Amino acid sequence: MTAGVPTEFIPPGPQNFETTPIIHGVDWFTKPVLVAALSVVVILWFFYGASRKAAIVPSKLQFAGELGYNFVRNSIARDAIGSADFMKFVPYLCGLFFFILLNNVAATIPLIQFPTFSHIGWAYVAAIMSWVIYNAVGIKKKGLWGYFKHQTMPAGVPGWLMPLMIPIEFISNILVRPISLSLRLFANMFAGHILLLVFVLGGEYMILHSGSIAIGGVGIITLLMALAIAGLELFVQCIQAYIFVVLTAQYIGSAIADEH
Repeated sequence: MTAGVPTEFIPPGPQNFETTPIIHGVDWFTKPVLVAALSVVVILWFFYGASRKAAIVPSKLQFAGELGYNFVRNSIARDAIGSADFMKFVPYLCGLFFFILLNNVAATIPLIQFPTFSHIGWAYVAAIMSWVIYNAVGIKKKGLWGYFKHQTMPAGVPGWLMPLMIPIEFISNILVRPISLSLRLFANMFAGHILLLVFVLGGEYMILHSGSIAIGGVGIITLLMALAIAGLELFVQCIQAYIFVVLTAQYIGSAIADEH
């Protein structure tokens, strides 16, 4: 590099999400795997600690555990699935919510700063698990043909419209749901982290390499804006975990409902 010439700014992009093995020779053990494993450990520790010494007057940890569990049970599972059938799905929905939440929030934790679901494969796996569960419980309750009719033949539609409605409903209710679930989660985690990197790296570049006091001042403002964006990203991370689990619960409720 020639003396006095500013370093070229390299904008963030997909290359910032590329990961290398943490342990040499163990190609699968990358940062997303580590973050996911740590989130499972934290979830197990949290709920074990919250329930190990349950008391009428709860400790702070027990209170936090009950608050989180009741939020998923009452505000998501019961409201979306119905009071008759919701309890059997609460363990899955609760685990899914906190797993997605912790892996999203990891993007704002110092030294980690990586959203697991910004790698679309993780989002696909979570969506496919939900897809398998809600289709399986629907088929178990209604039978294969009954479930197919339930999902593709809306009540009250004239028979002559069925050739048009069946493929539309099949694509919408069976095929598109896991794709929309996964892409929504992935896109929000990927785009949010990219946006934050643009402001952080751009502000750093303007301060350190611009060679101008005015541009350096803009860089300081840019870094301050990055703090606001980090707060917005944290909000989006929580909302996306909630949306994913709410939609999963609604799909389960729809699959086992008596009416389409």
